[in-house]
Amino acid sequence: MDIGRKMDLRLGMRPVPAADEPFPELEAAAEHFATPCGEGHMVLRAWGEGPALVLLHGGSGSWRHWGRNIPVLSQRRRVIVPDLPGLGDSASPPDPYTAQSVGQIVADGVGAMLGDERYDLCGFSFGGMVSSQVAAVHLDRVRSLTIVGAGAMGFPRHSVGLVKVRALSGEERVAAHRENLRRLMIADPARIDALALAIQEVCTRATRMKSPQFASTTALLDAIQVYRGKLNGIWGSGDVTATPSIAARRERLMSVRPDIDFRVIEGAGHWVAYEAAEAFNAMLLEMIG
Repeated sequence: MDIGRKMDLRLGMRPVPAADEPFPELEAAAEHFATPCGEGHMVLRAWGEGPALVLLHGGSGSWRHWGRNIPVLSQRRRVIVPDLPGLGDSASPPDPYTAQSVGQIVADGVGAMLGDERYDLCGFSFGGMVSSQVAAVHLDRVRSLTIVGAGAMGFPRHSVGLVKVRALSGEERVAAHRENLRRLMIADPARIDALALAIQEVCTRATRMKSPQFASTTALLDAIQVYRGKLNGIWGSGDVTATPSIAARRERLMSVRPDIDFRVIEGAGHWVAYEAAEAFNAMLLEMIG
């Protein structure tokens, strides 16, 4: 499929039934694009007009990780959100894949859409690691890079035991999703609402890539030494993945990029862009200018 053509099919992926789509209005309003990925395509969605802002979602996720941010950000920016390789509607990357090879696929896809246009880039968790690889490829084309709750800085991965949902159904499956969101993603259990549960269900069904393998590497740290543009960091104060501490993560980043603008949103967990969407949206727009 040619870049720029509106897609009617999900490129071989199982479509999300309309009744199950957490963001039907956003999905209907999106422009859909496809660029090469493995034996298939990487699917990208776009909303709004203005300077380009590319958002990369987290592991076991999809574009829906940004569902509470796209409506606000797209009022001022052209927001482009790929489903990362092996996740959402995108095909799996070729084996054996590395941080660099996944980043190259995303960089090629974004480049196919934007050409030489400069853009801002923001990545959450696994997407933060991937965004650093993209920035190391595109360099000056990336106006700013904002990493959100990311790993791959050389710290041991903090393993959070999650409930396996594959064999579950009905209320048991919903309860397992709620527990997994509580353990890993959202600090305040009261904020685990029906929308968060619906996003978790749709994303879990489409997950094929195992992203935690990258968390204990230095892939992000190495890449931001290559990329010399504006660098930002946003963390939730209750992010359970930020071991040994958020302060240690900030210090590690500052050891290679002392110019980083590093900020913390109090009371939010790992999925800070969802749990504290209003504060996150305002902070990101301020940081990227």
